[in-house]
Amino acid sequence: MKKQKWIWEYDEYPNFRYDKAKLEPLLRDIAYEQGKLKSFMLLMDKESTNYSLAQTLENEIIASCEIEGEILNRQSVRSSIKQKLGLESDAHYKAVKKEDNYVDILIDANTNYDEDLTLDKLFGWHHAMFEKGYSGFSKIKVAQFRGEGAMQVVSGDYGKERIHYEAPPYDTLNDEMNSFIKWFNDAPTTLEKAAITHLWFVIIHPFDDGNGRITRALTDRVLSKLEQSTFSKIYTMSKSIYEDRIGYYEALDKTTGRFAKDDPLDITYWMEWFFKTLHHALLDAGKQLNYVVEKTKFWDAHREDELNIRQIKVLNRLLDIGSENFKGDLTKAKYVKIADTAETNASRDISDLLAKGCIKQVEGTIGRGTRYTINHIP
Repeated sequence: MKKQKWIWEYDEYPNFRYDKAKLEPLLRDIAYEQGKLKSFMLLMDKESTNYSLAQTLENEIIASCEIEGEILNRQSVRSSIKQKLGLESDAHYKAVKKEDNYVDILIDANTNYDEDLTLDKLFGWHHAMFEKGYSGFSKIKVAQFRGEGAMQVVSGDYGKERIHYEAPPYDTLNDEMNSFIKWFNDAPTTLEKAAITHLWFVIIHPFDDGNGRITRALTDRVLSKLEQSTFSKIYTMSKSIYEDRIGYYEALDKTTGRFAKDDPLDITYWMEWFFKTLHHALLDAGKQLNYVVEKTKFWDAHREDELNIRQIKVLNRLLDIGSENFKGDLTKAKYVKIADTAETNASRDISDLLAKGCIKQVEGTIGRGTRYTINHIP
């Protein structure tokens, strides 16, 4: 039976090739959405901008770990981000060490992108991820390359395993990483570089664990340099990757050698998947920014209204439709639940909000079925 041959086993590796003509339409779509996002940012004040960037960083960290099956405490991640960015005082700082370290890694990747990449930097990130020396209950090599033994991506039950990919042997890792780092530091900063960075680091798979998270941090580093971000990009690739995990692994399967193809070094399929995912991330960010702009306009219009704490809480929940988990229009029953108040208070508050133009009654709803929605500012 013919031995499986992986992409790194070919003589021309790592001279990757791709069809630029196929990628042009996707790159135009990306450029268009990037332009729209920049226009959105110009409409936002500093507070709203920082809120959006912090939320993006939070989603990037959470999703990057979820891809690997690690669930972080969102509130702890959020608290760490706010404290490090000066948005929260030390008194409210409740982040735990693990979440704190992930925040440090992503802020570093999104901020210090003008520095040359070094092996010490990657080892530092790896140590921050696994400073206790364990991945779950398994002891691993930390801040050093993986040891002897094949590094394989496998699925299936015991005895029926299917090998999706096998990384280069451990005794080649020093040369592999030297080549990668030299290319990373010398190559111009482009979207194509971001896509190749992601693929190439996954191919090398230099660590016992954490390869995916470091891959996505490196990809962020390239994209952040393109964006000239301060502490975060305005969009999250990891969230889009998490939402299309099947497509992600299929793209890797079709690129790294699981399936035979005419040109083993052709990575066009991977590049197309990467750019489609990036485009999706930009579209998602556009929706989120639109929500922030609409919310800012609403509160600017009602700045002088005297609203009680219950009303402000309910209005914020209504304004967060499409961004958080609140679904559907407002009813008196929902108002009672959200505000944790009596029906009489809810009725009085709703009447006041209608009079002040904060909400409007949904046409065709009456009696107990009366529903309300936010009265958006044109």
